[in-house]
Amino acid sequence: MAGDDTVAEHESIWSDLQGVAFEQGYLDAGGVRTRYLHAGAADLPTLVLLHGSGGHAEAYVRNLAAHAEHFSTWSIDMLGHGYTGKPGHLLEVAHYVDHLVAVFDAIGAERVCLSGESLGGWVAARAAVDHPDRIERLVLNTAGGSQADPEVMQRIITLSMAAATEPTWATVQARIKWLMADKSKGYDDIVASRQRIYRQPDFADAMRDIMALQDPQIRARNILGPEDYGRITAPTLVLWTSDDPTADVTEGRRIASMIPGARFELMTGCGHWPQYEDAETFDALHLDFLLGGRDV
Repeated sequence: MAGDDTVAEHESIWSDLQGVAFEQGYLDAGGVRTRYLHAGAADLPTLVLLHGSGGHAEAYVRNLAAHAEHFSTWSIDMLGHGYTGKPGHLLEVAHYVDHLVAVFDAIGAERVCLSGESLGGWVAARAAVDHPDRIERLVLNTAGGSQADPEVMQRIITLSMAAATEPTWATVQARIKWLMADKSKGYDDIVASRQRIYRQPDFADAMRDIMALQDPQIRARNILGPEDYGRITAPTLVLWTSDDPTADVTEGRRIASMIPGARFELMTGCGHWPQYEDAETFDALHLDFLLGGRDV
């Protein structure tokens, strides 16, 4: 009924992007056709945003406008994800890092601010360890890669493979809702976007490659420990949430304690996608850190 405040407000990716000068396109990153969303003037400092396991660039649709005022902002579909090329082999962190550095080269960025959520945070941290000369500032947002919780790993495999092998509305929505603190919303537009991605031919095979890092043996050789985190030289923000389904606040604080000089921030009322669930708070914290105290 028109004017009935009890009717849930529809959330739309397009309405999130209305008024934002952005482009969607593809670039060649080391021979891999790589999809991106980009906003912000080319002469601004570069910011690259990395989504989580099984995700895609739309994870950051609510953040492009605020960040494009200060950065040439790139949200990419990571290797094997979204509409980016699928290499057809099990994906480990080094594969993602190599592709990421190829993206830096393709966009002509010698140094970048790098922010990653979940798997994206794992890859971002590894990139900061292996390529310190390329990373200006680092944000680890509910980042993976610091531990191996068998229950969480199995839950990720179960939800992800169900959505990829039978991408019905229910299976894809279940995967999305797992990310969120607020389970009452339908997240229809994000579900529809991901369902279309998962319906690509052979995406179930691609998801099996993505799930490699949930295998205990493969994860063990990719996991980041105190020595790795201790080698990060870029100023770092570790951002965690009150309702993260992959690890509690204690783990976020532990990660921050291992990185020299790292700043820790906690967002309440959010799950694994704080940049989407509470974009206003996320943007304020994110930009305050990335701009190093300059005016937001």
